[in-house]
Amino acid sequence: MSQTTASALRHRVTHGPLLAVPGAANALAARVIEDRGFEAVYVTGAGLANTYLGVPDIGLVTLTELVSHVAAIRDAVSVPLVVDADTGFGNAVNVTRTVRLLERAGADAIQLEDQAAPKRCGHFDGKELVPALEMVGRVRAAVDARRDDDLLVIARTDARAVEGWDAALDRAHRYVEAGADMIFVEAPRTEEEVRALPSALPVPQVVNLVEGGRTPLLPLSELGGFRIALFANVALQAAVRGMSTALDRLRETGSLAEVADQLAPWSERQRLVGKPAYDELSARYAAPADPAG
Repeated sequence: MSQTTASALRHRVTHGPLLAVPGAANALAARVIEDRGFEAVYVTGAGLANTYLGVPDIGLVTLTELVSHVAAIRDAVSVPLVVDADTGFGNAVNVTRTVRLLERAGADAIQLEDQAAPKRCGHFDGKELVPALEMVGRVRAAVDARRDDDLLVIARTDARAVEGWDAALDRAHRYVEAGADMIFVEAPRTEEEVRALPSALPVPQVVNLVEGGRTPLLPLSELGGFRIALFANVALQAAVRGMSTALDRLRETGSLAEVADQLAPWSERQRLVGKPAYDELSARYAAPADPAG
């Protein structure tokens, strides 16, 4: 499956048009994203930290935990998976193992960033970078480690916030030379910077649109020069708001009936998790009745 989806994703980012990719922190969210007609899923590191561990995006998720979630999401959906692998969990040697494990788990694109450990969300203060040459090594290791040439290596730089705009572009060019298939310049500060990126680099690019973040929230209609637009936190933030609203009403009224209009119906929940298909499997493999009683 991953080879087919990897090939489809590579073709799409090479030829366009722009692909809108919401983030999912678990398999249920990925199912909802696919069900609503989106063509790919972003396995969000921040979302995983928030939902699985209940912590901020400060580098606390382990490689093993990420791989486990990617495998579960791969089983749940048929669309391509773009996976946030943070810093690659170490140096270039660690990146080699990270790429192999994530590719085996079902990743179709792997995003690596040039932060130093402990990494932070790209829209947080206090980030630190590794030297550009160290990130070049990470990118080269990722390219060499992949088994399927269609697997996309996305190199992200957080240099805009740390070293400035020109340094971010310089690093991005160096990562392209190292073999990155796509570039992700995180957190440009102005609309002018966002609009300048597509023509500034010779490979397809990613833009990340985060409510409350530092990147101007331009509509997709104005981002046509990019190839992937990430909406990493929309599903998560909507879920938090929905849970809070429903639970507030339940606490206030003490009645499930008063909360019903805030809930997905039982039947919808079972449809999303594929219960009819599992019912069919149960019937297909049920032991026949013993004629002897």
